[in-house]
Amino acid sequence: MNLWLRLLWLLLTTPFRPKLKPPFEPSVLPFRVWFHDLDTSLHMNNGRYWSLMDLGRTDLMLRTGLWRTILREGWVPVVNSGMIRFRRELRLFRPFRIETAILCWTESWLVMQHRVVSRGRDGSEIVAAVALVRAALYDRGDKSFVPVARLMEEMGLSVESPPASPEVAAFLASEEAMRQAGAAER
Repeated sequence: MNLWLRLLWLLLTTPFRPKLKPPFEPSVLPFRVWFHDLDTSLHMNNGRYWSLMDLGRTDLMLRTGLWRTILREGWVPVVNSGMIRFRRELRLFRPFRIETAILCWTESWLVMQHRVVSRGRDGSEIVAAVALVRAALYDRGDKSFVPVARLMEEMGLSVESPPASPEVAAFLASEEAMRQAGAAER
């Protein structure tokens, strides 16, 4: 993560923001495009979107209280795959927010959505980018991914995953096809 000041801001402000009710209440973080976010086209660099989305996932872990267990157990957050669709550019000083939500899960993976939302000149919402990621927590001691049922248990939940939406199913199918292609190349 290369956003140390924004991470520090997130850590310092978390105690003053309301807790999130897992698993479906989204994290919403406000940002503004600064000079160090720009690329040579003078809009936010596409890699910066991914870095800021890291903060959205971190906020979910912090505000659901899951971070305590993660630290205690020594688990490591891992993003296995991601897909993003850029829809509108974000220029210098433009305010925007990142909405991060858990959509569904399997035995060991969560599928999360990140929406980057800004406002148009008329005040209407503009979705600048949407990303899907497949993420998990990895237990280095056990050398395996932590079962999602254990994560839910740590948050005091007993809830079934909603069915995958068509776009999530397509994302997961694409990820599986890439995994199989990579295995065939070995």
